[in-house]
Amino acid sequence: MTTANKSDLSPIYDSLIAEQGDVLAEAREAAEVIQREAAEALDWSRLRPGQGPNAHQQSE
Repeated sequence: MTTANKSDLSPIYDSLIAEQGDVLAEAREAAEVIQREAAEALDWSRLRPGQGPNAHQQSE
């Protein structure tokens, strides 16, 4: 199976993107934002210094 180029897409798909927007790209961007926010929310290293992923670097 080969990957499709922009020029290989059907005119129906192009017209849907023109009418509705690129929903797949918007969903991908929203997922990336949510992943970043979740990673920040679940990063407990700021609450307990010396317990985070870089704890071995802090002891000098």
